[in-house]
Amino acid sequence: MSVIYLLLPLALIFSAGAVGIFIWATKNGQFDDLDTPGMRILFDDDDPQKTSSDT
Repeated sequence: MSVIYLLLPLALIFSAGAVGIFIWATKNGQFDDLDTPGMRILFDDDDPQKTSSDT
């Protein structure tokens, strides 16, 4: 039973830290654009057919 006196405050501190980090990330724009980075690889501007030895 005495373990709960240690685990409960640790769980509350951990939860408050996770919420704080989430709020910080949201305010800094970490979740503004979730689609573009995943699609950026589909629109690669490099020409795979052309190498430096072809020029």
